Amino acid sequence: MKSFFARFDIGAKLRRKRVLVPALVAVAVLVLGTAWYTSHSGANAVLNQPATPISVVLDRAVNHELAAASITGQRIIITDKAGQRSWTIEKDSAMAATEEILRAQGVRVSVQSTDDLSLTTMLPNLVGLLVLLALLFIMLRRSNLLGNPMGTMTKHLGEPRNGETETVTFAQVVGVDEAKHELEEVVQFLKAPASFGQLGARMPRGILLVGPPGTGKTLLSRAVAGEAKVPFFSLSGSDFVEMFVGVGAARVRDLFKHAKKNSPCIVFLDEIDALGRKRGGSGMRTNEEREQTLNQLLVEMDGFNTDCAVVVIAATNRPDVLDPALLRSGRFDRRVAIDAPDLNGRRAILNLYAEQKPLSADIDLDVIARQTPGFTGADLANLLNEAAILSARGHKQSIGKAELEEASLRVMAGPEKRSRIITPEEKAIIAYHEVGHALVMKSIAKSDPVHKVSVISRGQALGVTIQLPLKDRYLTSKSELMARMAAAMGGRAAEEIAFGDVTTGAKQDIEHATSIARQMVCEFGMSERLGLVTLHRKGDNDNLFFSELTAADVDAEIKALTDSAYRLAYEICQKRRTTLVRIAEHLQVVETIDGDDLDRLLLEDAAPVIKALLNGSAKRKEIRGTAQIAAAEATSWLDVEGPKSEPDDPPPVAAS
Repeated sequence: MKSFFARFDIGAKLRRKRVLVPALVAVAVLVLGTAWYTSHSGANAVLNQPATPISVVLDRAVNHELAAASITGQRIIITDKAGQRSWTIEKDSAMAATEEILRAQGVRVSVQSTDDLSLTTMLPNLVGLLVLLALLFIMLRRSNLLGNPMGTMTKHLGEPRNGETETVTFAQVVGVDEAKHELEEVVQFLKAPASFGQLGARMPRGILLVGPPGTGKTLLSRAVAGEAKVPFFSLSGSDFVEMFVGVGAARVRDLFKHAKKNSPCIVFLDEIDALGRKRGGSGMRTNEEREQTLNQLLVEMDGFNTDCAVVVIAATNRPDVLDPALLRSGRFDRRVAIDAPDLNGRRAILNLYAEQKPLSADIDLDVIARQTPGFTGADLANLLNEAAILSARGHKQSIGKAELEEASLRVMAGPEKRSRIITPEEKAIIAYHEVGHALVMKSIAKSDPVHKVSVISRGQALGVTIQLPLKDRYLTSKSELMARMAAAMGGRAAEEIAFGDVTTGAKQDIEHATSIARQMVCEFGMSERLGLVTLHRKGDNDNLFFSELTAADVDAEIKALTDSAYRLAYEICQKRRTTLVRIAEHLQVVETIDGDDLDRLLLEDAAPVIKALLNGSAKRKEIRGTAQIAAAEATSWLDVEGPKSEPDDPPPVAAS
């Protein structure tokens, strides 16, 4: 019976076709036009004319030009002998005298009662009132205020996407093969839920995608929906956070209500850490509304029916702050880690995005994949897009190496700012600063190769020195961390040696070195004084949870590491001062030096290359031999043990 009446649900069909409101507006306009025509025709048409003065009416009555008069209240409608009608107004006190004058001049006078209301008089007001009530009803109906006082605020903000947008498949998601394999079971479950029930298996009700931004978490969830060909609800965790009490929980209920109606379907919650943070962490009841929303989400996820094929996929890059009740079995059963792609993944991503872009024949995507370690899928897509924009700006037919090189620099360091006016003195300081970084990097064996040195401003930096690792690495040794700290201090050391003064240009370098030292002491257990302890607590706003004496030891160890890195950088720049000056002067002229050009300039230097052991002790080896750089093969080193000697001018160290 319900399906029978549903066939005649004209209102729902009209709403789906988006013609209900225009039709109602047309009907309202038609009714108002009819009422206006009725009020301006017939007996009421004379009232649209200007009123005639009463003195003129009396003069015409005396001249025997009037035939009839109709009195209604203070209004007198007059008809002359030619059939023309007019009207006038007279005061109540003088109405009796005026009537006697008209009767005396032979005018037929009729008096209408003011209590008689004709349909013609009432129709405009009645129609206007009905139209106003109809519009008010439509507004309340569309805003859902008739049944819920909160209206649309309690409705979920996402609509199911099924065929409206471009379908995404697993073929368009590359570089995350393991994650795709984990989610293939979800596709099979959404296509045939009964096959799992026959074997007594239950599909995970929730899947948590964990990974840094730009790794393809949202794209992967859309691919799951595209492969399964089911509706896809996409919302963010902040969509459920409102200032009104109960709105977030009501939106969660409404979301899962619609999801069950459209099952099988996928509900994707992006940035779920905005909604699912741990409850009661601060000890203050200052965010009770968010906790109520989280409680409703927990109830909805654990209250699915056995025959309801709804899969919740959530994404976050901070799983450590999520509530344990949200991560337990029965809610988010499975956690899929999506990391930045490796070399093969980057090559596949570049091949995918390069299919739609004309590349020059001399471009090798394998080389670009090796030069972009740490890039996510979004970074690689942005890289090729920036290269295409630069090629279009230069009116070229294809993307060349120069555009790809500039695009990679734009992605890593920002666009060039050649319009920034820099004095020759500041340019010299920047050149020595950047060459100091590069010289220390090339002089330490554990440091990554230098890709480019430039004094051209990019983003917020006045100059850049870019390193590119030779391969993907997942472990970092203590010597490599010390090499990074020394490389960061190279710019300040070069300024001190060349000019005898320092500038504010090393602010970010000092912050970077201090951050590395703090991680070494507090997280990695690389402090001989404090030992193998963890002095850092994640997800608790980095609150201090150790004594003040331990904090003093931490500060002392951090300072010792940064001072050691600065001393090493100062010694390298001091011993290779001639090379420092020559390359810095050359950099001021050319403004940019590539890695190959830097190697050629260093090969011309006959000074020995220092190979630092960086093991925390005071012992170091002085490497002498042929003019080779630290980025050469390990087998090409000629290690010669030299006598220990202290520098004549010890490097300055910050006061303790």
